[in-house]
Amino acid sequence: MYLTRVVSAIMLALSLAVPAAAGPVEDGEAAYRNRDYNTALRLWRPLADQGNISAQFDLGVIYANGHGVPQDFVTAHMWFNLAAAGGDQTAAEYRDAVERSMSSAQIAEAQKLAREWKPKGSHNGTPTVKSRNQPPR
Repeated sequence: MYLTRVVSAIMLALSLAVPAAAGPVEDGEAAYRNRDYNTALRLWRPLADQGNISAQFDLGVIYANGHGVPQDFVTAHMWFNLAAAGGDQTAAEYRDAVERSMSSAQIAEAQKLAREWKPKGSHNGTPTVKSRNQPPR
């Protein structure tokens, strides 16, 4: 299955990455690599809620894999879609991969959630961080 290969590629990329501690996104990625999914979620969720594209992508990975949360393709699709709308080309690819495992009703729900999503603490609704256009490390 294509999604299994994508998830495996994500996990490989995460396991080979060099640890970095430069901020909450990177700290979340380090926690994710160490399988401390609760810490990764705690660090990424507020950033994603504010429009941080990297954190949105990373939450898509969390929900697609079901790490620290029940696997939820609708939520994963929503986060990947938001990151893709902010310019993350890899997020668009992952969104499309997740979509292959979803029903048309689930896709419609994910798209609706993404359309209705509003960043918290943002005055103009624009993303706060540009995409890195690569999987999380």
